[in-house]
Amino acid sequence: MIKTTREFTRWLETEKQYSPHTVEGYRRDLEEFTAFLGKETKICAVEVAGVRGFVASLFGRNSSTSVSRKLSALRTFFRFARKRKLIDFDPTQTVKSPKSAQYLPTFLTVDETFALLECPCKKDRFMLRDRALLELLYSSGMRVSELVSQNLEDLDFETEMVTVRGKGDKERIVPVGCPALEAVNSWLPQRQQLILDRVKRGGTPEEKALFLNVRGGRLTSRSVERSVKSYGERAGIPQVVTPHALRHSFATHLLEMGADLRAVQELLGHSSLSTTQHYTHLTLDHLTEVYDKAHPLSNQS
Repeated sequence: MIKTTREFTRWLETEKQYSPHTVEGYRRDLEEFTAFLGKETKICAVEVAGVRGFVASLFGRNSSTSVSRKLSALRTFFRFARKRKLIDFDPTQTVKSPKSAQYLPTFLTVDETFALLECPCKKDRFMLRDRALLELLYSSGMRVSELVSQNLEDLDFETEMVTVRGKGDKERIVPVGCPALEAVNSWLPQRQQLILDRVKRGGTPEEKALFLNVRGGRLTSRSVERSVKSYGERAGIPQVVTPHALRHSFATHLLEMGADLRAVQELLGHSSLSTTQHYTHLTLDHLTEVYDKAHPLSNQS
């Protein structure tokens, strides 16, 4: 089965053009499944009972969402194997996914968001860069992986638009607010200096990347996550602040202000409207709270 797994991951990379992060996730899930069955198990010998036993073994140490994701990886793998005529039947067909708990995204209030955006200050070496990336995350709603893959040429300052490359290398065009563009403009001279310093040290210049690290290389998702968390703590926000929380805040604030759900779906790059609909639970809670506070008869029975 190990040989088939290698062929499967190559197929994901070349034909499906999945991101390296996604391919690695599939590979880990399949390795876990192979270890459960035994490394010598042949793919044609895998039965429904084996798949069910693996799924059952996951409970207690994995969330229902993680179990569903691992089962989804197995389904994709066995569909691939059947198309290649390596097996006669798919042992995952009759295995049901566990019911997932209702997921409500974490988001910041408008006041918390503004406090976070204003956190980078002169004592921070990369105040201009960090302010720019925070503004861009909140203004566009992009994922942290999309942010660090941004190139300077992706920003159109004249039309106030940004080209975002999302999951599956799909591109979308997203409007960007003036504060974000102004923050990026302020960061560009320091960015250019980092490029020059890298060249002086004999390194290859990173001329495309919008956000650079102290060595003049492309900034990583992990670095952005650490910075956002640190600024969240400095802003006194009680919850742990992540780049994804800013993405959730972007969507929630738009919907609270009356934005169309399908428009928000396009801006976020969601392939399914059901993913975006998670945010409607938050906005309904918000509307109920406003009603209870404002309507004169709301507390009367």
